Amino acid sequence: MHIIALGLNYRTAPVEIREKFAFSDQDLPKALAELKETKSILECVIVATCNRTEIYAVVDRPQMCSHYLTHFIERWFQVGKDQFQKHLYMYENEKAIEHLFRVTSGLDSMVIGETQILGQVRDAFLSSQNMKATGAYFNTLFKQSVTLAKKAHSETGISNNPVSVSYAAVELGKRIFGSYMNKTVMIIGAGKMSELTVKHLYANGANKVIVVNRTFERAVELAEKFNGIPCTMDNMLEHLAEVDIIISSTGAPGYVLTKNDIQSYVQKRKSRPLFMMDIAVPRDLDPQISGLPNVFLYDIDDLENIVDKHLQERKKEAAKIETMIESEMGVFEQWTKTLGVSPVISALQTKASQIHEETMDNMLKKLPDLDEREIKVIRKLTKSIVNQVLRDPILRIKEMAGERHGDEALELFTKLFALEETLEQQEQANQLAQELEAGHKAVEAKQMLDDKLSVLNLQNADILAQS
Repeated sequence: MHIIALGLNYRTAPVEIREKFAFSDQDLPKALAELKETKSILECVIVATCNRTEIYAVVDRPQMCSHYLTHFIERWFQVGKDQFQKHLYMYENEKAIEHLFRVTSGLDSMVIGETQILGQVRDAFLSSQNMKATGAYFNTLFKQSVTLAKKAHSETGISNNPVSVSYAAVELGKRIFGSYMNKTVMIIGAGKMSELTVKHLYANGANKVIVVNRTFERAVELAEKFNGIPCTMDNMLEHLAEVDIIISSTGAPGYVLTKNDIQSYVQKRKSRPLFMMDIAVPRDLDPQISGLPNVFLYDIDDLENIVDKHLQERKKEAAKIETMIESEMGVFEQWTKTLGVSPVISALQTKASQIHEETMDNMLKKLPDLDEREIKVIRKLTKSIVNQVLRDPILRIKEMAGERHGDEALELFTKLFALEETLEQQEQANQLAQELEAGHKAVEAKQMLDDKLSVLNLQNADILAQS
């Protein structure tokens, strides 16, 4: 078995390419069902977010899987492979496992250390599991990756330091106010950055928002999002005495607030702090305002310096997670090695059971006068002897399978106990069971199709009769 990860993300494909390969929530089950039936695909999970589309698969023929998976993408999205193949990446086995661990932990995200991807990977796995598109490998691997990510975020400080300007501004304000409860915010300008910052403030307890804009209609539109108060530039100064936080982001060529505008209102505030964030370029707020008492003014450079510092802190924490990932990869590798021992142990137990039954049959022929109780006692004792003889070899091969030369140990164990024929019989039985299941599904599908055709024929007959 081989594990494959194939996809494209924000690093390898621009948004105009990524958006062509987005799986909608309603179409994802159909895509999974079709992917599951693709040749050589034994298990599969699709992780689809705004920044990535990835297919994880357990395959039996790795040399052909790239072709099959690429053809699936081409067929599903009706896009020629020449339009996306150069944007694809593919990882196999250890690299694929490492990639999944890094994705789930937020190390492969656009914003390093973000936690949203953890929930997205978990949901993608659960969707596949519910559709029975996963098996032993992915049921173990994806659960392990989710557990690792939770541990990484709880045991390191990778999520503690904000790495967006808007969120950094909010965290900066907490140093001044402690809490935003019952604080009044004024937005000057209705740009995306200022809107996002107000969203963070509003979520943290600020309960009154005043939206100032040159176009009053736009001020009304944005104010409605926060149950706020729209205001024109001309009336802005009237509210200065009541606000606690000012966020300014306009396209004005000069200052929209000067030191003289603020100075008279500072005295009316009775030592209440005023937190001002200028995230406009060129700047909206006169730098001399920062010299006024109890006024805290920060511009875009101040915030970006904080973001850069926090990003470096996240990278330090990411190095700790990389070490955790390396350890978890070793755990998964050990687990996969023990998987190979299960069929061998089963074959040994099957062979021993067959020998035991044959021996019991021969004994009963030679001792026909034994009663039921005596037969039961002899059967139990001889079975116990067989189990005791097998116990130590089974324990040893489990240990050896997890060691460096585990494959060689399994091969030698198989030869020593002459299990080749039993293993082959088991494989044939498993294959037959799969074929019978597939045949049963085909019969069910044909029956469903026949039923639908029958209904359609009846409907057509009714239509002809009415006409």
